Amino acid sequence: MATDCLCYAALEASAPLVPHKIKRRAVGPNDVAIEIKYAGICHSDIHQAREEWGPAIFPMVPGHEIAGFVMAVGAKVKTFSVGDRVGVGCMVDSCRQCEECKKGEEQYCVGGGMIGTYNSRLKYEHCEECDDDGGAPTYGGYSQSIVVDKDYVLKVPDGLSLPGAAPLLCAGITVYSPMMYYGLRPGMKFGVAGLGGLGAMAVKIGKAMGVEVTVLSRSEAKRAEALDALGAHKYVSMGDAEQVAAAAGSLDMILNCISADFDVGPYMNLLKKHGKQICVGLPTKDISMKSFAFVPSRKMLAGSLIGGIRETQEMLDFCALHSIECPHELISADKINEAYEGTVKGAVRYRYVIDTATFTEPVS
Repeated sequence: MATDCLCYAALEASAPLVPHKIKRRAVGPNDVAIEIKYAGICHSDIHQAREEWGPAIFPMVPGHEIAGFVMAVGAKVKTFSVGDRVGVGCMVDSCRQCEECKKGEEQYCVGGGMIGTYNSRLKYEHCEECDDDGGAPTYGGYSQSIVVDKDYVLKVPDGLSLPGAAPLLCAGITVYSPMMYYGLRPGMKFGVAGLGGLGAMAVKIGKAMGVEVTVLSRSEAKRAEALDALGAHKYVSMGDAEQVAAAAGSLDMILNCISADFDVGPYMNLLKKHGKQICVGLPTKDISMKSFAFVPSRKMLAGSLIGGIRETQEMLDFCALHSIECPHELISADKINEAYEGTVKGAVRYRYVIDTATFTEPVS
């Protein structure tokens, strides 16, 4: 039987988020029902709720950094039990048949695309809520419960707190996946551009991997934060010509986490020959670069999108082994709109996490 669920939703583009109520589907044979305890606020939630990435589905319940407990499981579910600590990340389904899905890279599904945890539709025939209208919309983690196919649910290791683990489901895997895929190894010199939620996780994971971490930031403002609070080894203010010149050609890899519009050229200049700059931020304007910035030195500019389910579980286990959680500020639901503004202004250190126990009934 479908059940009512309290949530916070944007009822239309750019509208403030308000208390709302949705229905969650009945638990099918392959489903896991989750009582959501905490949900991280990702900058992409804001982009989508404000319809900055194109037409969106409203009402929208954002949230793809979800942590909580299993409430119920379907008859065919053997890998999860009631009471388990679990999480849900950026996707809740994919075609399951294409080459990318079969090798565990569901985020790159080419058989129709992954199904986002929110602002998407359950369009595949194997989905319980597939219909002739394009599929029921997905609603995310700013809610008190969710029902997800077992193959898209993650186990949160006991060594991690639920509020500290929730942002790992996006911020953690978004940086971990390219660091692994593009060959970051102990002893390498690793640059992290942009010190928000993604950048902070890249510093922490990079240190645990045994690399020398240099934070690349626009000014001196975050030097103490990077070196003292997060433990980065070096810091370069990109607004200081002398610091930039001294760091030229020094880095094996840069993970660029900047979501604002920026000039990619100066960062390419910091790479050694054969170096790699991997972009995980999503600026609104196109990136442009002169060929001489990379052709003569065999440098690479590449991108990466979250990670597959297998790799996300690997990341969670790695973080538990190294006691890595995302630094966060726990907020009540009535502070969500303020938190959106704080996120846009870069005022949060480093993620706002919503306590879903504070949700209230919608106003009639």
